[in-house]
Amino acid sequence: MSMVDSELLSQDLPAEGSVIRILTLNRPRARNALNTVLLSKLRDALEQADGDPAVAAVVLAGAGPAFCSGGDIKEFAGSADPKADVVNRSQLLVYVQQMIPRLGVPVVAAVQGAAVGAGAALAVAADVVVAAPDLVLEYPEIRGGVVPSVVAAGLVHQTTRKQSFEMLTTGRCLGAEEAVSRGLVNSVATDRAVLEAAVAVAQQWAAMDRAALRETKKLFYRTLELSAGDALDAGMQVLRATWETHSAS
Repeated sequence: MSMVDSELLSQDLPAEGSVIRILTLNRPRARNALNTVLLSKLRDALEQADGDPAVAAVVLAGAGPAFCSGGDIKEFAGSADPKADVVNRSQLLVYVQQMIPRLGVPVVAAVQGAAVGAGAALAVAADVVVAAPDLVLEYPEIRGGVVPSVVAAGLVHQTTRKQSFEMLTTGRCLGAEEAVSRGLVNSVATDRAVLEAAVAVAQQWAAMDRAALRETKKLFYRTLELSAGDALDAGMQVLRATWETHSAS
């Protein structure tokens, strides 16, 4: 059931009364290339979903054969100040990548076809990634003489040093199975549509205690920034803070 349909981003529920929000990049003719308006709408939709107590999980998808082909290279043709425009859009992309781990609701990406540059960065920013068998994950900026300045961080922090360096400095692309082996994708949907598989992940989250899931996600990302000892201390802080809730249940 469609809740809101805009030219660039659609928001749907997989079924009447569902607690899962599906956000779909909706520029299939442009292979869902990210322009400033689309990124703004995505940011707003994610914030809205996180603030809605009826939403338990978010699925991020792309309409058509490609998840996202990267930034829209045509957007600023004829711009009076292309540098300022690029910086503004890039800041939006950075913000969205940063905000997804900070959201209370978990996000699963359903990724098919091309996930390139900014599209790859958006995909791997999700908490879980489900891929179609035809996935092509790629950071091609270097081949065009461009530094992958606002898309590299997610890759570097989620795969090994040498693997990420190779991808960023050669533009080497990964298929679905190799992306799984490198820890960038959780699973490949070989027996059903990738969106259906991603919704199934979201349904698992929806069955969990909402408060516990939010606290678990928050602790997970905090733990990534800490030493093992400090992470254990952080876990104790959460235990103390949530003890009354645990006892009541």
